[in-house]
Amino acid sequence: MTTSRLRPAVNAMPSYRPGKAAEQAEQEHGISQAIKLASNENPYLPVQSVIDAMQTAATTVNRYCDHLATDLRGALATSLGTDSDHIAVGCGSVGLLQQLCLAYLDPGDEVVYPWRSFEAYPMYVQLMGAQSVHVPLAGEAFDLAAVAAAVTDRTKLILLATPNNPTGTAVSVDDLAVFLDRVPDDVVVLIDEAYREFVDPKFGDPVELLAHHRNAVVSRTFSKAYGLAGARVGYAVADPGLIDQLNKVLVPFAVNAVAQAGAMAALAAVDEYAPLLASIRDERARIVAELTEQGWKLADTQANFVWLPVGADTEQLYLEIERRGVVTRPFAGEGIRVTIGTPEENDRFIAALTEAKQTLT
Repeated sequence: MTTSRLRPAVNAMPSYRPGKAAEQAEQEHGISQAIKLASNENPYLPVQSVIDAMQTAATTVNRYCDHLATDLRGALATSLGTDSDHIAVGCGSVGLLQQLCLAYLDPGDEVVYPWRSFEAYPMYVQLMGAQSVHVPLAGEAFDLAAVAAAVTDRTKLILLATPNNPTGTAVSVDDLAVFLDRVPDDVVVLIDEAYREFVDPKFGDPVELLAHHRNAVVSRTFSKAYGLAGARVGYAVADPGLIDQLNKVLVPFAVNAVAQAGAMAALAAVDEYAPLLASIRDERARIVAELTEQGWKLADTQANFVWLPVGADTEQLYLEIERRGVVTRPFAGEGIRVTIGTPEENDRFIAALTEAKQTLT
């Protein structure tokens, strides 16, 4: 295959690397009954009403769905106390990230974001021929003052994942408000809240900032909390003018009929999801407590995962954990991200980590 006519920006891009499947780990290590804690998925199935709605929707997939997901946008608007023209949909929150980059970035533009953060950020920036401006983390958290200081007249976008992936730290609404006041009005700020439902309420709701900051956009997803990772439904909340631009670059029918039906049903079943989400948060607290007792110095994770900052030992520790049947997500030279699973899965992780650590000494 020739790449001679390929865009240089694409030719230089790495491929997105999803979390390794448990079956792949079993083949690589000659093991059985491996579990996957690598992709921050909800370990529980969607509630039955969601499954039923998706099965019903599947009977009409010979017809195109509603391109702009009118009913879903209306339901989201009602739940958020706003109007549907403030809502856009996308193929997961990462799809909305792509829409944002397509709408706003030209070659040579700058995009500022803390780093380490979500792996897709540099990929989509590079895809558009724009330049990433990385602002180092302060420990495991954001240095918002440094992010604001990094903005230049070439900056088009700022990307803030809160909670941050992979460190799990979150930013409060008060701190976001101060930050937004420092950002020029013509710079769009994405507040990426893929893990919103796992955050302590004390951090506040960034949607309340949108009325005073028309350059801000909040993105969320049904993938994590609602167990719809395979359906791919995300949404953005912003000023209608910004929403119009996102809609222009939405791939036709990107959020399919089955996905829309599942998301609608999930919104109607938030009370049923509440105990499942509470159990994940409780398990997160238990795992953090156990790791802390073992001597780990952990960041204040507000997501459905924990971050082990093991630096140069990352690859070896990751492999030793995986050889014991637990698949996690390594970031070479930095650390390991581990999804919170069921209590049984979490127990297996703790046991595997305890054994694996002994191989490093």
